[in-house]
Amino acid sequence: MPAMKIQVLLTRNNRLAFLIVAFLFGLSSCERPDPEVTIVASPGAPGLLGAPTPLVTPFGSISDDNAPASGQPENAAALPQYAGTPTPDPPHYSVDDASPSFVSHNVTAGETLGYIAQLYGSSIEELQTANNLGQTDLLYAGQALQIPQQGQMAGSSFKIIPNSELVYGPAAKEFNARDFVAYFNGYLTTYRETVEGTPLDGPALVQLVADRHSVNPRLLLAVLEYRAGWVTQPSGNVADDGYPMGHFAPNGDGLYKQLSWAANLLNWGYYGRSEANIASFLVNDGTRLAFDPTINDGTAGVQALLAAHDGATVASWQYDAGPNGLFATYGRLFGNPFAYTIDPLWPNGLTQPPLRLPWAAGETWYFTSGPHGGWNSGSAWAALDFVPNSEQLGCVQSDAWTLAMADGLVVRSDFGAVVVDLDGDGYAGTGWVILYMHLETRDRVPTGTWVQTGDRLGHPSCEGGFSNGTHVHVARLYNGRWVSADGPIPFEMGGWVSQGLGREYDGLLVRGGMTKEACECREELNAITGE
Repeated sequence: MPAMKIQVLLTRNNRLAFLIVAFLFGLSSCERPDPEVTIVASPGAPGLLGAPTPLVTPFGSISDDNAPASGQPENAAALPQYAGTPTPDPPHYSVDDASPSFVSHNVTAGETLGYIAQLYGSSIEELQTANNLGQTDLLYAGQALQIPQQGQMAGSSFKIIPNSELVYGPAAKEFNARDFVAYFNGYLTTYRETVEGTPLDGPALVQLVADRHSVNPRLLLAVLEYRAGWVTQPSGNVADDGYPMGHFAPNGDGLYKQLSWAANLLNWGYYGRSEANIASFLVNDGTRLAFDPTINDGTAGVQALLAAHDGATVASWQYDAGPNGLFATYGRLFGNPFAYTIDPLWPNGLTQPPLRLPWAAGETWYFTSGPHGGWNSGSAWAALDFVPNSEQLGCVQSDAWTLAMADGLVVRSDFGAVVVDLDGDGYAGTGWVILYMHLETRDRVPTGTWVQTGDRLGHPSCEGGFSNGTHVHVARLYNGRWVSADGPIPFEMGGWVSQGLGREYDGLLVRGGMTKEACECREELNAITGE
């Protein structure tokens, strides 16, 4: 693919899958999840993390007769094996044209160098070097910054997981994280945190992160075991209980935030590679690596995560991303990841089922946010935001009702979320699913309820994650994969079709000759009346 075409795609689609970015919107924005977290760790867990190599003692390989290895659950004999070679991916691009050397970014009001670095998977230091900026240089609106894109070195061609093992999709339908962790009785079973006012144990925290990001809990457990030993090891043998992923960010301690950071990076690599033509990523030591053109997108997500922890170097990354790294730990816990492959995740010709607007006929709500992250910025830009009519701003109680956009079964109703499974099989990882976020606990529809189109689900609020204004956030998934609001299957509700404008939270809804643009306001330009 020609370099110029890649540059255009990156400029238009950089919004699809990138690192955590906080926007200070005044009316109804979904800010990045940063809930109040209280950590109550079990005593005696020493701070061991920081070494770039695995801290976990291997269990040993499964024997030829497939008998359980020491330390594995009693059903280890059933671990799936895989004797073949993963299906080769056709090269995603020519190595010579993998990416332009730079793409240009025009600074807009309020942007910082740190924000722009996060947006493109770069670093402040890399941008300073590329643009000859000093430590004290200030950015100004309209300034053109050059963003490095071409990898300094080629990445590994070793495939770590299939795409279906990254998403929380059909391959994980029978997996129960709590039951699996209970076999080992490791540190994870004794760990506790309070997230958004709710006390949770370790398995529940893993499940919450998996649900919110739609990332396979098997993969999260494998990463946690590889990096910190929490799944199988007792408290005296695990890595730092505050920073098990090795990401020592301010206010980033605790399993919930550490796993959320990891899940978002997994999504960033997966959706960035598959939808935004991202062809390189940054190792924490400052080296930019090019994705090998023959790896699949799931492997790209794992490679991006393995490069990002604070101790990562090219040498440690090459080990972590190779056959003896995370892949080996995954195999000891769950068997060969490629034995779980489901391909394709989306059938050819997939179309969205009919959806209505999520409020009543005759009511006017306001379109406040265009395409943005389904959960965190890495999860494709799958979501749209709406606010009810009100004279008040901020997080205020509302008696307005969010209505079901289609028939389905409520499979989750907690932490501000209502998840409706449209195929009714009771599992959110198969078929079409609609996520309604920030619904107040008061009057919220309970799990297990069958709802029909137009039924009441709950009141818009600020509950769930972090929001600075009462609103509802709606997003779609199919087979556990986020569906971008302005991608090949655009979000359509009540005849209104989503269109993106190349910037997160900006966008249009178009129906016939009418166009509404997302705005942090309640004006005619973003007002939509239900019919």
